[in-house]
Amino acid sequence: MTIAKSLKAILDGRGARYDIMLHEPTMSAVESARACKVSEDNLAKGVLLRRKDDFVLAIVPASCQVELNEIGSWLNEPVGLATEKEVESFFSDCEAGSIPPVPAAYGLQSIMDESLDGLQEIYFEGGDHCSLVHIRGRDFQKLLHDVPHAHIGSRSH
Repeated sequence: MTIAKSLKAILDGRGARYDIMLHEPTMSAVESARACKVSEDNLAKGVLLRRKDDFVLAIVPASCQVELNEIGSWLNEPVGLATEKEVESFFSDCEAGSIPPVPAAYGLQSIMDESLDGLQEIYFEGGDHCSLVHIRGRDFQKLLHDVPHAHIGSRSH
């Protein structure tokens, strides 16, 4: 599989320069980072969250887990993890469990962990478990220019 069609349309439509890194199938963003020998801090992962009447995409480094209480405080309402079925409904052109952290490709509101600010290189899953998208940090920031930044992740190991 190449990258998801919705993701490719946004990247190409906005003139983002990127390349694809292929790797053996993995089951997590951390494993994908290791397979491609990139820092887990530079691999952005998306986590779909359910809120009262809507959904929000949290974007954190693979080295972190989403802090639901922090996001809930920031949004002034509780949030929880979306179900697999809810994830599939938004990311229908992606393999289960592979969520590209580019909310515009899927019509989602989003919040991004501030630790991703200022990085020279960003990597993220492109919609399957065999490829990573590699993009310059400043181009990633342009793609997410309207996404608020906050401290929403904590080290998972």
